[in-house]
Amino acid sequence: MNWDDLKLFLVVSRQQKLDLAGAVLHQDPTTLSRRLRRLEADIGQTLFERTRRGHVLTPEGEALAERAEAIEAITLGIGDTGEGGRSLVGKVRLGATEGFGTAFIAPILAQFVKEWPGIEIDLIALSGLVSVPKREADMSVLLTRPKAGRMKVRKLTDYSLRLYASRDYLAARGPIDTVDVLSDHRLIGYVDDLIYSPQLRYFDEVLPGLHPGLSSPSIIAQLEMTRAGSGLCILPKFIANRHADLVPILTDAIEVNRSFWLAVHEDLADLARIKVLSEYVVQKVRARQDEF
Repeated sequence: MNWDDLKLFLVVSRQQKLDLAGAVLHQDPTTLSRRLRRLEADIGQTLFERTRRGHVLTPEGEALAERAEAIEAITLGIGDTGEGGRSLVGKVRLGATEGFGTAFIAPILAQFVKEWPGIEIDLIALSGLVSVPKREADMSVLLTRPKAGRMKVRKLTDYSLRLYASRDYLAARGPIDTVDVLSDHRLIGYVDDLIYSPQLRYFDEVLPGLHPGLSSPSIIAQLEMTRAGSGLCILPKFIANRHADLVPILTDAIEVNRSFWLAVHEDLADLARIKVLSEYVVQKVRARQDEF
């Protein structure tokens, strides 16, 4: 069995859909299907169930995936030259929630790439979960502590969210002094059926009975709608406080507390470049703890 076949197998196992795997591998889905069937014939095992959800690993496929990931970890580690050398090379894929990835991680990478120019970083900042167990990322910042999967997990930080309005909005509408008057204002929040984590259901927790009149699955879109004076929005302090045109309101009555968790794939946790980036993120968060 050659390594190219194993790489193809791993990509399909993570993407499940042949068209998505084909985009990653730059191959036609028909070609991928043919190569997978040839691989199965060569080893005499059925590795995937072909379902409406895509290619789902069989028990035999899961066993092969575990062994293939161990080989992958070794090949990824070849570029590591030691814990102390600035000549580390290789790629790290870091997943993060859209808000944290955009507002906090993206700006701190400028210093990191100066210190470690040989390390390439894919920052996957999405309105959704980036899976470490499925190897969509080497490490990921999550909203909840994972309960399963081959990962090493540590708490990154607690953070707070408040209700915000723009200064122009308050100038036009007047001060907001009680929770009772919020029903007279337009609220901004997530599209209900696109919420990917229960940790994002803020309104159910602090404003029961109220729901957003303007919605988006993107926290950045919510931020910009709030800054433009479209209404009131619950936003993380580390995002909203970066903008002088936003003002927290009803701070005594409305506060949401959440946590970020940093998860690293077990097979990669000891790689030097993974350690360097994870420790860098942790230290930057600790140094700027007051922002959260």
